[in-house]
Order: sequence, then structure tokens, then C-alpha cells
Amino acid sequence: MNSHPVETTPRITSRSRAKIWIRTGLLVVFGGLFGVSLARDIQSGTYPLALGLAILLVCLATGFWMRRLVPMRVHLPTRSVVLSFDRVYFILIWVLVIGKAISSYLLHLNLPADILMCTILGLMAGRLSGICLRVRSLKVQYGFLQKQAAA
Repeated sequence: MNSHPVETTPRITSRSRAKIWIRTGLLVVFGGLFGVSLARDIQSGTYPLALGLAILLVCLATGFWMRRLVPMRVHLPTRSVVLSFDRVYFILIWVLVIGKAISSYLLHLNLPADILMCTILGLMAGRLSGICLRVRSLKVQYGFLQKQAAA
């Protein structure tokens, strides 16, 4: 019996490029939806801009650190980096989104909802930028970028 796993071609949706575009799309959607509400609350004075920026910066750094939790592997035959599903992040974002919805729409508490919006956007943006840098470093490490530049 062969003890080595058979290396199959990863689905196109598992490859880093597709996953990064999916994450970018989600960030744009959440950013658009939350950004309008957040800007309105900042403009009306119900949410201080300094607090929003502080939370956003802390969550950007936390999200950037969370890139380490994303399961990744290099698939040499297709010269691609494959990202696996990250349950921790998925659960965290949904808990925050549900918390934001409850605080905003059910409890009508703008301040906690705005804090959660900044948290979500910061985590998503920080993690996305961290994933992009990590994928790029893996591609450089395995020489995937050198062939593409020569072509």
C-alpha cells in the first residue's frame, strides 16, 4: 500500500487567486454596507471618528496577525498556493455580523453597532492584506513568480 498521499489538482476556487478575489469582494460588500452607516453616524456626531480609527487600527493589526491561522499549502504541479477553509475566522466574522445586526436593528444601540462595524472592517482588511503578503512570499519562496515574469 502506498503511504504517500495522491496529489490531485486543487479546485480553482481553492487556489489563492480565487480565494483572494472572493475575500476582496466580501470586503467591498461589507465595506459598502457598513461604510455608509458608519459615515452617517460619524457625521451626525453619534460616533467619534477618533474612536473609530483607533478600533480600526487595532483590528487591522489583529487581522494582519490572523493571516498565520489561514491553512495554506503549495501545489507544485500547478504552481499555485491553495488556501483551505478557516473555521475560526468564519465563525468570528459571523458572530460579529450577527452582534452588529442585533445591536443595531433589534436594540437600536448605535455605538456598539459602530464599534462592531469598525472591528469587522479592520479584521477583514488586515487579514486580506496579510494573506496577500503570505501568498506572495510563498510564491517567491517556491519560484512561481520568476517563470511568470519571463513569460
